[in-house]
Amino acid sequence: MTSRKGDPESYAKRMLAEKIDDFDEEYEMVLNDEGDHSLAQMLDDLSDEGQSHETLARRSYFRELFRLQGELVKLQDWVVDQKLKVVVLFEGRDAAGKGGVIKRITQRLNPRVCRVAALPAPSERERSQWYFQRYVPYLPAGGEIVLFDRSWYNRAGVERVMGFCTEADVEEFFRSVPEFERMLVRSGIILIKYWFSITDDEQHLRFQMRITDPIKQWKLSPMDLESRRRWEQYTRAKEDMLARTHIPEAPWWVVEAVDKKKARLNCIHHFLGQIPYGEVHHPTITLPDRVRNPDYIRHPIPAQMYVPNEY
Repeated sequence: MTSRKGDPESYAKRMLAEKIDDFDEEYEMVLNDEGDHSLAQMLDDLSDEGQSHETLARRSYFRELFRLQGELVKLQDWVVDQKLKVVVLFEGRDAAGKGGVIKRITQRLNPRVCRVAALPAPSERERSQWYFQRYVPYLPAGGEIVLFDRSWYNRAGVERVMGFCTEADVEEFFRSVPEFERMLVRSGIILIKYWFSITDDEQHLRFQMRITDPIKQWKLSPMDLESRRRWEQYTRAKEDMLARTHIPEAPWWVVEAVDKKKARLNCIHHFLGQIPYGEVHHPTITLPDRVRNPDYIRHPIPAQMYVPNEY
């Protein structure tokens, strides 16, 4: 692990790159607020001449991200029009970047069509139920996309490694999950499973960033810290999971996620390729004239009800 122990300069550069990536996340939000047309025009107006390699790479990332997000909107329209049912599972180690990809998929989509399911730890009652039962209510109806930020594969990962279930529970899970997923697919659900892969060194770096950044400290739980200690146990559990649940009806797709930006683009591009979609015709929208009633009088709002203009 030379980048964090033997080569302080390299480690410092990676920490800086991580901070730049955080800045880019905020920049994306600003660009998003500007609107699609002005955004596209702004990116087109920017000249590449005289720019550094890093600047060009970031600009290329933004251009491709917004292009892919435009395609996601088309896919959303197709899912609604064709009443498709789509489930996408996002699995991976802590700090692997699952949330960042999910955020960029949902950023421009209708939350009534594309929603995120991130279930908390099971309650006492849920622990006594059929294992898959608590996930079933979150499955989509026709015209919906559900993104699971972690899923029923918790049993093969965190629950197994942390001792929250027995090995008999794990074996029953491995016997049941292929049939459960085949049943979902037979019911018409499009099921896509992603595993985000990062290195030991990269996870260490990202955890260090969370420790030193007050804005990100909420992301670091005691469970995350324990997962660092049990890295090898997680590796064995992951390998077992992929080997025993990679089925033709619902295969696993591994996303190389050390480079966050590439991982986002690669995952979104691949997701778009899993569902053949086309253009959906929308009728022309005409804004109606506002009705004006001569007897309408707008009453003033009391000054004390306004939020003070501090900025």
